[in-house]
Amino acid sequence: MTGVHWTARLSGMTTPVSSIRNLGPAFEGACTRAGIGSAEALRALGADEAYARLLRSGSKPHFIGYYVLVMGLQGRPWNDCKGREKAELRKRFDAIKARAHDKGRSDLEAALDTIGVIEKRP
Repeated sequence: MTGVHWTARLSGMTTPVSSIRNLGPAFEGACTRAGIGSAEALRALGADEAYARLLRSGSKPHFIGYYVLVMGLQGRPWNDCKGREKAELRKRFDAIKARAHDKGRSDLEAALDTIGVIEKRP
């Protein structure tokens, strides 16, 4: 953790989600809608729980967005994810998506949603 994060934590201040590598204002807005108001809160949740919350709050699932989050929380560039690691992250993403986004959908509906041909459920 960098000195900025320790300073913020010690003073009771919070740092913006967009202060995390790879995460910009749009991602920060999605986090705010999901009730994740700071970089500290995002780190405390971890990538999997935070992404599940994003999906439950209405964000559309996107694998690249998920692994960008994982890489950012590790302080790595978003395009550092490759090979076996990327394949493992895809399995985690699919499990999170099934749990947090595809509830109540038939297998057919979930497949149609994946390719973007059905309306988003509330």
